[in-house]
Amino acid sequence: MNIAAVTQPSCHREVIKLDRVSFSFGSKPVLSDLSFTVRERDFVGLIGSNGAGKTTLLRLIVGLLKPDSGRIELFGTPADRFKERHLIGYVPQRSHFNPLFPATVREVVLSGLFGRRKLFRRVGREDQLRCDDALRTLQIEDLADKLIGALSGGQQQRVFLARALVSNPKLLILDEPLSGIDAETQLNFFHLIRHMHQKHDITFLMVSHDMEMV
Repeated sequence: MNIAAVTQPSCHREVIKLDRVSFSFGSKPVLSDLSFTVRERDFVGLIGSNGAGKTTLLRLIVGLLKPDSGRIELFGTPADRFKERHLIGYVPQRSHFNPLFPATVREVVLSGLFGRRKLFRRVGREDQLRCDDALRTLQIEDLADKLIGALSGGQQQRVFLARALVSNPKLLILDEPLSGIDAETQLNFFHLIRHMHQKHDITFLMVSHDMEMV
C-alpha cells in the first residue's frame, strides 16, 4: 500500500494522525508500525492492490476497528473518543449499494444529515436548502426526484458525493469511488473532486487500487 499526497504547510492543523499503528486479524498481520499525518486541506490517496489493507485502515481511522498497538487521532482527539462524526463525510464503494433501494436522489442526499441522534427528526426548511445546495454543487438538481437505482454509475457517484457533502464535513473519505465506472466518467469525476478540493475547505482521503489513474 502506498500513500500519495498533495500536502499543506505544517502550520495547518492535523486532521488524521497515526502513530506506529499495527493491526492483525487473528494471527494474520495486516498493518505493521504505520505512521503518517494528514493535515487540513491535504489531498491524500491510499493506493494498493486488493488485500493490501486499505479498507482495514479506513475502518481503523473511523473507529470501527481498534488497533492492536499504536495511536490514532482525529482532529486532535483519540479516535475511540471522537464524537463529532458530522465532521467526516464518507462516499462508499458502489458495490455496497443495492440498486433496487426505493429512494429518490433527494432522499438519499438528505439521509446524509441524519446521524443516530437525528434519525427520527423532521426534515426542516434549512435541511432542504442544504440539500438543494449539495445537488447544485454536484450539478444534479435535475435528478432530484429520480430513483437512485435508475441512474448511471457516474450519476450515482455524484449523488453519494452530494450525500457526503450535505453536512459540511471537514474530512471527506472516498472508498474506491471509481470502481465499475468507465474511463471517461472516471476522468470527469477526478476533475470534479479536484475542483472541490481547490474551492472548498475540505481534506480529502481517497482509497483506490488504480495506481495509474491516481
